Amino acid sequence: MNSIGVVVIGRNEGNRLKQCLLSVLAKVKTVVYVDSGSTDGSVELAHSLGVSVVELDLSIPFTAARARNAGFEYLLQIEHKVEFVQFVDGDCLVVDGWLETATKVLNAKPGVVVVCGRRREEFPKNSVYNRLCDIEWDTPIGEVKACGGDAMMRVKALKQVDGFNPTLIAGEEPELCVRLRQAGGKILRIDAEMTLHDAQIIHFNQWWKRSIRNGYAYANGAWLHGKSPEKHWVKESRRIWFWALILPFFAIANVWFTKGISVILLLAAYGLLFFRVYKYAKTKGFSDRNALLYGLFCVLDKFPQLIGQIQFHLSRFLRNKPTIVEYKNQEFRI
Repeated sequence: MNSIGVVVIGRNEGNRLKQCLLSVLAKVKTVVYVDSGSTDGSVELAHSLGVSVVELDLSIPFTAARARNAGFEYLLQIEHKVEFVQFVDGDCLVVDGWLETATKVLNAKPGVVVVCGRRREEFPKNSVYNRLCDIEWDTPIGEVKACGGDAMMRVKALKQVDGFNPTLIAGEEPELCVRLRQAGGKILRIDAEMTLHDAQIIHFNQWWKRSIRNGYAYANGAWLHGKSPEKHWVKESRRIWFWALILPFFAIANVWFTKGISVILLLAAYGLLFFRVYKYAKTKGFSDRNALLYGLFCVLDKFPQLIGQIQFHLSRFLRNKPTIVEYKNQEFRI
């Protein structure tokens, strides 16, 4: 498939990267791997497989968006006629048949600029957090507002909007999709297996840091595009502040005057939120166990997400440059 190029990004993915690269090498002529300062031999591994490698400058803060842009630019240098680019994270495997399916969709629907499919968690039983990721990936099909890190994009459309925003440490795909849709493009999620992902989240601390990252991304997205007609991630950010700060603040502030009733009402409100999320998960066909799990963590994650929101606004106020987020090895730096 000479019309397709693949850009893989990664940092210390080890053997997982090898599996990722092998899942596309037999099907695509041009594969570019972008490395963000790995110390586990990833660069040597990619070279040994005959993959073109881009090593990011260590003096500039790493972001996934920056890595994808670098890979895309190099791809165009070595393959001028490529029409579509498949982005994939180094901790994912591309499922057999996906590249062919996605190409057919883009060829048949010229108005579609991004097509994505089903991303599955490969080892959902390894931890409750992996299972949560698997639930998170189970999103509706059809025309959507955004894609994730794994998606096939039309090269012409990506060039038109100047690619990803390299300053974003998270949420770079939805932000890109905002600009692609503003330019008249459509984002399509189809009911086809796309990638298998390995979250490798086994500790609560990892999940907590990943949720902080999500809160940071919501705040950043709302800051960039919150004033647009669609108010990108404004509602999500407001919910975080309401449930994690405003509501508990007023409940605690009124404990004396209400003789503790305000705290009971607060707990009841959290219970109601949990029930609403649980019922929503059930309508999507989740099992009782997964729906309960999803509901519980959707309530809990408002608190680390609030931390992420605060960190974004502090970073913006202090004009600090954000840096890479790594929750797999339990590092988180902003």
